[in-house]
Amino acid sequence: MNTATTPPRLWQLPIDGMTCASCVSRIEKALRQVPGVVEISVNLATEIASVQAQADVGFESLRTAVREAGYRIDEKSVSLKVEGMTCASCVNRVEKALLQVPGVVAAQVNLATETAEVTLIDRTPDTKALLKALEKAGYSGSPLDSGQGLGNGPQRKQDWWPVAIAAALSLPLALPMLGMPFGYDWMLPSWLQLLLATPVQFWLGARFYRSGWSAVKARAGNMDLLVALGTSAAYGLSLYQMFVHSGHGMPHLYFEASAVVITLVLLGKYLEARAKNQTTEAIRALNALRPEAARVRRDGQEQEVAISEVALGDVVV
Repeated sequence: MNTATTPPRLWQLPIDGMTCASCVSRIEKALRQVPGVVEISVNLATEIASVQAQADVGFESLRTAVREAGYRIDEKSVSLKVEGMTCASCVNRVEKALLQVPGVVAAQVNLATETAEVTLIDRTPDTKALLKALEKAGYSGSPLDSGQGLGNGPQRKQDWWPVAIAAALSLPLALPMLGMPFGYDWMLPSWLQLLLATPVQFWLGARFYRSGWSAVKARAGNMDLLVALGTSAAYGLSLYQMFVHSGHGMPHLYFEASAVVITLVLLGKYLEARAKNQTTEAIRALNALRPEAARVRRDGQEQEVAISEVALGDVVV
């Protein structure tokens, strides 16, 4: 990165533990030693350290300097449920969108659980700004309670009926292809093919158009956009062939291609959601078996402490 042409970045760091002017001086001295820091201003009343630094200066280096001075930066963690992700590219796009929100210093997105853990340095995290950033990137989100992490909270069940209806409508379109190698012409009339393919394309496949349009508005792409474009091309060409070239005999139509592709993708998404729910249920069962407390020996005495408070040198009895 060319820091000579990149404008400096302003960090607003909430500091915990300051009590006097000596604390202010100590923090300013610690931050001034970080390479790339241009200007520092620490306000004791608001407990805010304003740090102007070059663009390549990361938050971790500033946090380390404050910690070594004997203080800490006030950080908050927000958990979000993210819907609409389909691949690793979506994960990168969501993380990039969240990191552009003022106050966000870290964002970890999990595609399997469809969750995002966001770390902010503002004292009052603005969840609405995070959700707005997700929407602008082409995804939808909602706040996730602390008790609804992986293996906790209600799980969203994937409906099976769209797959069943899509398969029932697509099967009559695909079966005639099996008779072609043996010289059988079981092809349905063009109007019946249109009647069967249209609900699959625009009703059961509406989710791909909605997700694809969100990606287009975000100037990005995803798998749903590819499905929408590919199946629309096959459906649109079939309509053209049907109405323009129908006078020259039975035109070559591709209604079965668009319908079968949507059916298979719906089936894949159903199986994926089912596998996620089963995995989450298994992790929830394992978490239920985990003890909440343990008896340890400290200083020659046995005492019961929470699992999270068990230290490395404790002897579990």
